[in-house]
Amino acid sequence: MASLQTAQPPTFEDVQAAAERLAGVAHRTPVITSRTLDEWAGAHVMLKAEGFQRMGAFKFRGAYNAISQLSAPERERGVVTASSGNHAQAVALASSLLGTSATILMPADAPASKRAATEGYGATVLEYDRYRDDRNRLLADLARELGASIVHPYDDPRVMAGAGTVALELAEDAAALDTVVVPLGGGGLLSGSAITLRAVTPTTRIVGVEPEASPDTQRSLVAGRRLEVPIQPSIADGQLLETPGEITFEVVRSLVDEVVTVSDAEIVEAMRALFERAKLVVEPSGASALAAVLAGRVAGDRLGVILSGANISAERFAELLT
Repeated sequence: MASLQTAQPPTFEDVQAAAERLAGVAHRTPVITSRTLDEWAGAHVMLKAEGFQRMGAFKFRGAYNAISQLSAPERERGVVTASSGNHAQAVALASSLLGTSATILMPADAPASKRAATEGYGATVLEYDRYRDDRNRLLADLARELGASIVHPYDDPRVMAGAGTVALELAEDAAALDTVVVPLGGGGLLSGSAITLRAVTPTTRIVGVEPEASPDTQRSLVAGRRLEVPIQPSIADGQLLETPGEITFEVVRSLVDEVVTVSDAEIVEAMRALFERAKLVVEPSGASALAAVLAGRVAGDRLGVILSGANISAERFAELLT
């Protein structure tokens, strides 16, 4: 794998190649609409429901695209990654499908249901403290110790290209979108979506959404460089990062129109709206894009909204909504 300093962002051709690799392996997830949500948003809202993807989130696309390009000797040595849950599950599942082993660094406070699912796919899980440990250093040390390939959660062109297939399907299935709203953590989904949308529908406005507890990309864009921003506790565990990715930040800075933030309370209201009106269960990070729409931070007539995942236990879902 090329270092982050030398790796280049994927091209739209890389996204198209990823779509070919994923054909017949990943699910083509549905685009769902709701008249009530349209009324509340004051726009026609088209929901790209990645909770129906394999392992319940968009992350499968990038993980499979990356691991499928490893050589036979590389697969023999296995893969490693760091993730709070969805990327961990994606790497674990893709590794099992492609005949390699996976070792995952996971925050100690990650949802128990996500850890159980990751181990259920056959991966080995090692804990770290997301508030004190340097996960990139831990990941590099682990890869060196095992001789394994790193499948980075977002700062890997192959992962970004796989994530870009979400927007490719959305653009094909919900034509003439004036705005697409995308959850933002490390930036793999947002950057992959931006590369895709600028190629297929260049006038579409692209908005990223991150939690108020972790506004690292928003503040970095204002500063014009990657900043380190302390993480505050939040229910949006999949979006909590101190600093944007190296490769993803450059794509976001050049191709994305705006990044906005949402509160935990706004995320919960979006989860409730999706459950009661669209009959969809969505995890907090997965609902952040719709939260921004319902809170009035995103405008437009035809909005594409990516719901990035649905991996949440029944107990936690009920706790948040009640």
